Amino acid sequence: MGRGDLSDAEWERLRPFLPVSNRRCGRWRDHRQVIDGILHRVRTGVQWRDLPERFGPWKAVYERHRLWSADGTWERLLQQVQAAADAAGEIDWDVSVDSTIVRAHQHAAGACTDPPPAPASKGADGLEHQDETPWQSLHTRLVEVVREVRAWAARAAGSPPSST
Repeated sequence: MGRGDLSDAEWERLRPFLPVSNRRCGRWRDHRQVIDGILHRVRTGVQWRDLPERFGPWKAVYERHRLWSADGTWERLLQQVQAAADAAGEIDWDVSVDSTIVRAHQHAAGACTDPPPAPASKGADGLEHQDETPWQSLHTRLVEVVREVRAWAARAAGSPPSST
């Protein structure tokens, strides 16, 4: 298992929600291996063609991600994992508010503040999420994938149609 791959506990929580093959197009490659490849790509930003070989053929990983993005599978997986984690009482529904939806008073700008804390080093990633439950870490990973899918959809909606 690689550093950013799904843990056994995360995999056991995700597996019941995954789609099954309709057998018309042949057998699918192992879901866990492909999802680990997608998570690796989302986490590192590597090009699809540069995925490590341990995730299988890059085209299989790309096609599954593209297919699941188009048919809403990622969104559905996120909703199902959220519902299951909520039923288990393992999600804190804290609301985050930022300046894109809340207007500050005109006199709120320009105040002196303490400098922001230094960002944690990349090696501290494992320690940052160490106390998360499998539901919480799985939810975090799926949110990252869904954000990427939504960003792709937004870029595609704004681009002119292409013809081949």
